Amino acid sequence: MNLSQSIQNIVCALAVAAFGGAAAYAQNYQLPGQHQQQHGDLLANQGNTAAQVENTTKYLESLFSEEEEPEFDIYTEGWDSQHVNCYAGVAVPQTAEIDVSKFAMPCPGYLTSPYGYRRRFRRMHKGVDLKVNIGDTIYAAFDGRVRITNFERRGYGYYVVLRHTNDLETVYGHLSKFLVEPDQYVRAGQPIALGGNTGRSTGPHLHFETRYMGYAINPCAIFDFANQTTHTDTYTFDKDTYQNARNFSPQANAEYAQAYRAKYPVKPATTSAASSGSKSGAKTYVVRKGDTLGRIAAKNGTKVATLCRLNGISTKSTLRPGQKLRIR
Repeated sequence: MNLSQSIQNIVCALAVAAFGGAAAYAQNYQLPGQHQQQHGDLLANQGNTAAQVENTTKYLESLFSEEEEPEFDIYTEGWDSQHVNCYAGVAVPQTAEIDVSKFAMPCPGYLTSPYGYRRRFRRMHKGVDLKVNIGDTIYAAFDGRVRITNFERRGYGYYVVLRHTNDLETVYGHLSKFLVEPDQYVRAGQPIALGGNTGRSTGPHLHFETRYMGYAINPCAIFDFANQTTHTDTYTFDKDTYQNARNFSPQANAEYAQAYRAKYPVKPATTSAASSGSKSGAKTYVVRKGDTLGRIAAKNGTKVATLCRLNGISTKSTLRPGQKLRIR
């Protein structure tokens, strides 16, 4: 059955409902020729949908061609029961209304990597990346309590998870310093950390996630980052659409990025690492018990390969407490 036939059947049904015994009239009803042509064009266009989606995907990927491999999901991959998705096994409603009226932007940065599946990495990017300089203040998006402050070498680096009073959780990754502690209550807009370049990161940025009972919502469905606000006061969570953005405009993001770079020029790193390591401006680091090359590199915004080159060691070298390493 084609689209025109379907519409004729609908018209027939409506006519029966409206006029009772007028079914014979409805069955003989013919759409005007202009409408027939429009329906034919619509059917023809539907054949090009796959190509249109493919072109759109390629265009978006070209905007963020330098983005790095997405982080491993701290909710599902390789974590013990204290840190994995605490909603596992809980019945999640199909839809839910979430109040997002009392909010603060996590940082003023523009979008450097969007939410979504990365074909070349075969992995979902379950948040968005926002531009920050090392040491920029990161803010709580909503009122809530600190559930986790932790370090994840393979992905998030130093990160904070907040649980909010509107049933959302937000995740803030690649930090350089914590300003809050677990179980601490925070208000929307309260400083919780400093931006950084730790974990799986090739440059300073904030990895930001919004989750409802474990479902990783596209942050662009809630926040309009180009205009530094929320789209509406209420977000409707739906299991069928939570991965979709709302009114995302690459052009608006590009314009905001230009304004951001003019207002917030890159500044030299002057902040300390998330835990009590060396200052990021220091040239040497004193090894502590339990340190690894990966952890030291993450603390100091550098790479393991750089540490090995500067210190004449390999990734298999044994580190001794008290040993001094050049970090830059």
